[in-house]
Amino acid sequence: LGATDISTRGATTGMFTEFTSRVRARYVAEYGEDSQQVADCSDGYHFEPHVAEGVFRDMLSETPGVVVKTFRQFDCAAENIRMEGNRIRTIRVLNRKTGSRYTVRGRMFIDATYEGDLAAAAGVPYRIGREGFSEFNEPGAGKIYKYWEGAEDSGSTKRNREMLPFGEGTTLEADDAVQAFNFRLCLTDRQNNMIPFPKPENYDRSEFVSLIDDVLSGRNTNFTMAALTEDDLAANRIRVASGEVSSIPGDRWGIRKITNMVPVPNGKQDANNQHLAFISTDLPEENRPWPEASWEWRDAFAKRLKDYTLGLLWFASTDEELPAHFRAAVSQWGFAADEYPDNGGFPRQVYVREGRRLENSWFFTARDAMPEPGAVRPPVHGNSITASHYAMDSHGVRKREPGRIHLDGFISFPSKPYTVPFGVILPKDVSNLLTPVPVSGSHIGFSTLRMEPCWMALGQAAGTAVSLALDNGCSVQELDMRQLQDRLLDGGATLFYMKDIKVGDPDFKAFTLLGLEGYIPGWEVRPDDAVSPEDIALWASLAGDALTGMPLSSRREALRWLFQRK
Repeated sequence: LGATDISTRGATTGMFTEFTSRVRARYVAEYGEDSQQVADCSDGYHFEPHVAEGVFRDMLSETPGVVVKTFRQFDCAAENIRMEGNRIRTIRVLNRKTGSRYTVRGRMFIDATYEGDLAAAAGVPYRIGREGFSEFNEPGAGKIYKYWEGAEDSGSTKRNREMLPFGEGTTLEADDAVQAFNFRLCLTDRQNNMIPFPKPENYDRSEFVSLIDDVLSGRNTNFTMAALTEDDLAANRIRVASGEVSSIPGDRWGIRKITNMVPVPNGKQDANNQHLAFISTDLPEENRPWPEASWEWRDAFAKRLKDYTLGLLWFASTDEELPAHFRAAVSQWGFAADEYPDNGGFPRQVYVREGRRLENSWFFTARDAMPEPGAVRPPVHGNSITASHYAMDSHGVRKREPGRIHLDGFISFPSKPYTVPFGVILPKDVSNLLTPVPVSGSHIGFSTLRMEPCWMALGQAAGTAVSLALDNGCSVQELDMRQLQDRLLDGGATLFYMKDIKVGDPDFKAFTLLGLEGYIPGWEVRPDDAVSPEDIALWASLAGDALTGMPLSSRREALRWLFQRK
């Protein structure tokens, strides 16, 4: 990805912030503090792929003892893992360059893959597909059709996505569907650094013809479509056929009709699926077998997805049944030639949004990311290993269906900054395994955890945890949580989000640990405010006494005093 998906910057820090800080520093060093590149990198949250790769390589090279082996593959099969009781002793790995297999022995293992193949081979239970609404009462659960709120709203008051009506076909029932994957593309319109979209080896024009009327009519998935008539769409067809662009609310033109574009430095764009479109770079349905499939199947699907993506771009830029001015607008763009130069400018990795979802010591649902009625925060987990924040967000699970207002399963519901308990990466029974990517949760719960900042923070927690377990000679289940949290906080992690107290504040650790115990029920510490009677009542109930001698001049001094007594 070239654009970081996170709703509240500062909710997730630690190694993730080290990454973004290094990205920004690279652009400053090369182009200068006041450069357009530094502005476009958005404090390191937006970046060119090769810059991100360079930062990761630097971080690895500065870490003694780390060896990275590429083109290695673990196949989820009983013969490729040896267990002794509840411990993994060895695994067999394929070297894809040589075709040979070899054995790896380890005291600890981390499964940080999208698919959770190692965890599954070790017997960790898992889920695939969507829970129904009735199981956990989660917004967006089950089979659902919903309008998408776009950036344009015809001048009317903006409506929250959670308020938009469900469409016909919605049942909220469970199924085995898996949200769509795509490739996150790096595109540019700078002709001196552009590779024109090529025609793929396997091109099937029929897959893309529905785009023709979408371009002419302006049909899209914005909620404003509910107020439009077929006469409105017919009028837009005449408008577009005359050489003008679409005037339908929520509609996009040119490349933005089929991709969502976010600027990154040096005239490039991170191009994702266009959520307002019925056909874009996602390829729903066909990815369903991925979580449990062999790597032979996954490799074949990756090739299919690449051909589909190239086919869509080729069709949109060349097909003569599309308006000439639309094709011209698409053709202004191509792949950035200096990104993925070994692969024709095309990304190497499928963007796998969801694989196996493990059933670990804590099963994360939407209720962990939303405040309960009357509460300010979502439930606070005392064993938090990171805070995070992103909407509960899923891409479609089925291709376009006649008469539906959007693709089945394409939804977004709001959350608030939340805490992530250690249990989501901690298997119940396997004593030397942590799983920071195929984490434990429902489809909706997983959909907010699956963002890269959170995954990076969970990876930091997993690495820290196995290091402590090795030092202490214990299983991952026996770890001392306070010791783990202390180490994470010393590494700059945020375990409990506070709006007005950040990493680097001298009381950050103390306030974090008090917050995890309930001493800070709101979003702000308000360190300079005087202690109120409400504060005293709450803190006395938590501390179990009358707080005799507690300073009352400021909340900072009082909270310091409380922490020192613990």
